[in-house]
Amino acid sequence: MTVRIGVIGAGMIGQDHIRRLTQVVTGTRVTAVFDIDAARAEAAAAPVGARALRSGAEVIGSADVDAVVVTSWGPTHAEHVLAAVAAGKPVFCEKPLATTAADCLKIIEAETAHGSRLVQVGFMRRYDAGYREMKGVIASGAIGEPLIVHCAHRNPTAPASYTSAMAAQDTAVHEIDVLRWLLDDEIRSVQVLKPRRTRNRHEHLQDPQIMLFETAAGVRIDLEVFVNCRYGYDIQCETVGEEGLVRLPDPATVAVRGAGRNSTGVLQDWQGRFEGAFDTEFREWAASVATGTEPTGPSSWDGYAATVITDALVQALESGAVIRVEALEQRPAFYGGGAAATGPAAGAGH
Repeated sequence: MTVRIGVIGAGMIGQDHIRRLTQVVTGTRVTAVFDIDAARAEAAAAPVGARALRSGAEVIGSADVDAVVVTSWGPTHAEHVLAAVAAGKPVFCEKPLATTAADCLKIIEAETAHGSRLVQVGFMRRYDAGYREMKGVIASGAIGEPLIVHCAHRNPTAPASYTSAMAAQDTAVHEIDVLRWLLDDEIRSVQVLKPRRTRNRHEHLQDPQIMLFETAAGVRIDLEVFVNCRYGYDIQCETVGEEGLVRLPDPATVAVRGAGRNSTGVLQDWQGRFEGAFDTEFREWAASVATGTEPTGPSSWDGYAATVITDALVQALESGAVIRVEALEQRPAFYGGGAAATGPAAGAGH
């Protein structure tokens, strides 16, 4: 079966996913594209034999679209995801699921009413080979119970449009999701520390930031977010357990000896670091669509959790306080928790 996919949003990530669905993933075909910029939609659609349509609603409603990929501007995500759920079509939504917790809850309520999972959120780190191996080690008990996690997320530069709040909303959000998944644990409090700021920043920006988390099981996590580190794109993660530790490997690269040095290269962008994870993510999602099974990747609840926690981080950044995260204390049974989907968790955050 060929899965026919409609793409809403033809910016950089949308174009990259169109390429991936056309050239890398087997059994998929892009049949419809919409972008707010009609010329950009046409430029993305024409080379792959797709139609450029006039709206996201038209893409979702098309008879030749079996599933939808949403890669548009973040504030439009909720609208398109809700429309896909109403149409009963599987939908892959790049992060964020929605820009407000209230909109995430609307999606959860709509999906629950549908009766089965249709939504997957694009947190690709769960598909990275190194993170998957870490998950296996932690789950096996080989290092005992996790006690502490040390993380770093470094970018070489950030544009002038990057704000201090985006360190949580656009950058740390990936660690938030993958840490919840790695530990199978929920974040219960957050705090943000403000170290000395680098001179290699725009004046308005607090960079770096140190984010501190505590989970329900008492695991302490520290995350350094440094978006003007200058030397490259560097992702680090180490989990310390009672009997040992497990560390995320650096990407494989050759060692070069010369001029009295033994050196290895450092990747400069996220595309190079996580290309393989994106490919695996879409292969697995497309396979679930083709077989008519529920997606196994990050759920609407995971998208909601990420938004709630990043909101708390922004509040912590602005106030300097430790912020409790209380909206996630009861995961609905629909998403693998113990609470009923219509219970307290479904109304939290309004």
